[in-house]
Amino acid sequence: MNASSKNYVFGPVPSRRIGRSLGVDLVPFKTCTYDCIYCQLGSTTNLTVERKEWVPMDAVLEELKRKLVCNPNYITLSGSGEPTLYSRLGELIEHIQAMSGVPVAVLTNGSLLWQKDVREEVALADLVLPSLDADEDDNFQFINRPHPDITFGQMVEGLVALRREFTGQYWLEVFLLGGYTALETNVKRLAALARRIGPDRVQLNTVARPPTEDFALAVSPDALRKFAKFFSPAADVIADRPSRLRHKSGKLHPCAVLDLLRRRPCTAEHVALGLGLNRLEVLKGLESLVKKNQIETYRHEGEVFYRFIGSRPSTGGDSANPSP
Repeated sequence: MNASSKNYVFGPVPSRRIGRSLGVDLVPFKTCTYDCIYCQLGSTTNLTVERKEWVPMDAVLEELKRKLVCNPNYITLSGSGEPTLYSRLGELIEHIQAMSGVPVAVLTNGSLLWQKDVREEVALADLVLPSLDADEDDNFQFINRPHPDITFGQMVEGLVALRREFTGQYWLEVFLLGGYTALETNVKRLAALARRIGPDRVQLNTVARPPTEDFALAVSPDALRKFAKFFSPAADVIADRPSRLRHKSGKLHPCAVLDLLRRRPCTAEHVALGLGLNRLEVLKGLESLVKKNQIETYRHEGEVFYRFIGSRPSTGGDSANPSP
């Protein structure tokens, strides 16, 4: 497989929430129901609510079967867009569960859960991790910049309905932004919404990687810990949680690095943890890719990030061509 191959499975990625996660990308790059100001992948290029088989399911399963040797903690349906836009989501989850004992997680913005068929498919997963970024409609429109067919009320009702129907683990991520929702009044409203939704866990997060918009500001760890107490039970703060994954010796494969960086910018530590390799070995490989002009470096809040240069991964479909 060469570096330009178009892949549907990436990682494993070191997740602060679920450990070593093998990601599955089900839509073309930046095909989403939202255009969030904080997204680490840049602006949405195909804002849509159309559900269809954006990528061939057989090809996804074939690639996933080959990559299960990495022994992930979870197989996570996420990637570079909104996974619930994939019309065969439920069928895919059942096939994954039949081929592997690894639990399946769905990482979703929750925007389509007001649709009963979407909830029925998502409920087949072992773990569902929806997000809640706004406490009221004005902030919803400003932060998430949703497709016009999605309302704040629909989104909240979908989160509530999924809890009634889903018997697996339900972890709600509440994403706070400095100056917008990281204010006591807003957090109290978010906490009230979380109580109404009733997830098994609430996890507080904030900007950790370079966002789409410069005005999407991170919240300090101290402030997150203070706000966590507004939730009942207290929320987990995941934004500053160090990974518990360990490095091991091994050979760095450039294709694996490029697959990872096509989906998200990473530090050398992120790459090392995701691929389970020694950090010095990873740094040498990253610098080699920089010299070949395949990736580039930039700084964000004092950390050096690496990102892919060139076209984004193509996963088929007929969406608009995304910018790099």
